[in-house]
Amino acid sequence: MSDYKQKEIYKFLILAAIIVAIGFQGWRTLFNNFAVENVGVTGEQIGIIQSIREIPGFLSFLVIYLLIIFKEQKLSALSLLTLGFGVLITGFLPSFDGLILSTFIMSIGFHYFETTSSSLILQNFSKYDSALVFGRIRAVMSLGNIAVGSVIFGLSYILPIQYNFMLIGIVTIGGSIYLLFNQPKVDETHPQHKKFILRKKYWLFYVLNFLSGSRRQIFVVFAVFLLVKKFHFSIGEIAALFIINNLIAYFINPIIAKSINAYGERKVLSLEYLALILIFYAYTSWDWKFGVALLYILDNIFFNFSFGLKTYLQKIADPKDIAPSNAVAFAINHIAAIFIPVIGGLLWMNHWEWPFYIGVGISVLSFAFVQKIRT
Repeated sequence: MSDYKQKEIYKFLILAAIIVAIGFQGWRTLFNNFAVENVGVTGEQIGIIQSIREIPGFLSFLVIYLLIIFKEQKLSALSLLTLGFGVLITGFLPSFDGLILSTFIMSIGFHYFETTSSSLILQNFSKYDSALVFGRIRAVMSLGNIAVGSVIFGLSYILPIQYNFMLIGIVTIGGSIYLLFNQPKVDETHPQHKKFILRKKYWLFYVLNFLSGSRRQIFVVFAVFLLVKKFHFSIGEIAALFIINNLIAYFINPIIAKSINAYGERKVLSLEYLALILIFYAYTSWDWKFGVALLYILDNIFFNFSFGLKTYLQKIADPKDIAPSNAVAFAINHIAAIFIPVIGGLLWMNHWEWPFYIGVGISVLSFAFVQKIRT
């Protein structure tokens, strides 16, 4: 039986997962209501903000060069610190320009943490254990998300939204400072290349990451915006929906991990994209509040299948390519994120259904390419 849970890096990653859940999920739960109700943003403006939010994701390949200065575990903690600061200031900058600034800072921390934490998992655990670790960490994040959603659900009735942002930011900063002073020991069995790597043999991994990032934008930007803008979900209802999503995710993520080990990435990801074709189309045709909430829950369930792409990299990549290849793929994942929110926002202004039709097309392409996976 594997003893991966006894590793210092595993305990570090679990705590980091809780901290990022507090910071990012807290921001995500509050953001759309704050943007619509306090700032009064339009569909076009929300698209611009979300596009700017993804610029740090596109620039995540710069992590490769930061690793010359910092060890990955320290860079992870510093990224969480940046995330917390961005959340902290959000509520005190209630304008379009203010949202752009706070969102950009928050996003730097979130995306650089995501890059380094994924790389640490792939480097420090076996091909079998890595799927289980991804599943366990996502399950822990789901618990953290539930806790944050529950707290916000209660605080939304007694505290102004600005102080909710501030409280979440303070907790995130405190946790990241703890991690900075409690760094785990990591065995560098395969020292990583500290340079930009783009290899022909990883082409399918790059394509699938590009399509995954494109699909993710429709979900992250327009699904929640649809709930708030068209169906008038309150902060409390959004928080409750997130709690339901994460309660399901807590139980399903370990099952996804075991399914990847049992059936392989191709079959698991095929199921994801087939389901998404139907879900995105249903977004355009269902006109009742409960039904759209159900679609969002199903969307979120299949969103969790995406770590199959990370385990696919581990199975095809040279061990020394893991960190740079993961960073490059993360950047590729965010190429579409620069323009899809803006284009989708403009399309929304004419016909709100169009971003979801784009999601259908992306899912069809993803299903076709994923059939080429061989490990």
